Amino acid sequence: MSALTRAQLRRERENTGVLWWIGQITSWLVLLIVLALVAIMIVVPRIGGAMPYTVLTGSMRPSLPPGALIVVRPVDPNGIRTGDVVTYQLRSGEPAVVTHRVTGVGATAGGERRFTLRGDANNTADPPVRPEQIRGQLWYSVPYLGYLNSAISGQQRTWLTWIAVTGLLSYAAVMLVGAWRDKQRGERL
Repeated sequence: MSALTRAQLRRERENTGVLWWIGQITSWLVLLIVLALVAIMIVVPRIGGAMPYTVLTGSMRPSLPPGALIVVRPVDPNGIRTGDVVTYQLRSGEPAVVTHRVTGVGATAGGERRFTLRGDANNTADPPVRPEQIRGQLWYSVPYLGYLNSAISGQQRTWLTWIAVTGLLSYAAVMLVGAWRDKQRGERL
């Protein structure tokens, strides 16, 4: 057996050994997890015109425990029904929001619509909510992902997105260069 053939066999064994497979599976799993997190937390809400929030209290237990990521998309207040979970501003124009379940839909004596909301774990209803306070209706939720959403926000999220994109493109470039090198070696033999 020639030296080139032995080297080629050794390289093939290295590329199909147990450690090689563990590395391949691990790298693909990490890649898929990162892509899924980016999709769930950033891409899908942006495409759907929605907003991600983190559940901070236990008022909506057990369906929305603290630390859950909830994604809320805008909704026409006329379409809100009893049983819907909505996010609303505590005071119009202020950033503080609450996510609770609609327990009643009514109107004032002047015909203005009002919503009665209450957390699933709460004993009392919230003060009446006006339609302009409604930020949106619950679209989907993911347990525990809210902790990550709270840890990275605003400018950090933008930077992390760019870092993830750069990392994925770099990984693809390394894989392409490696495949091209392996092809060149095979042609020389």
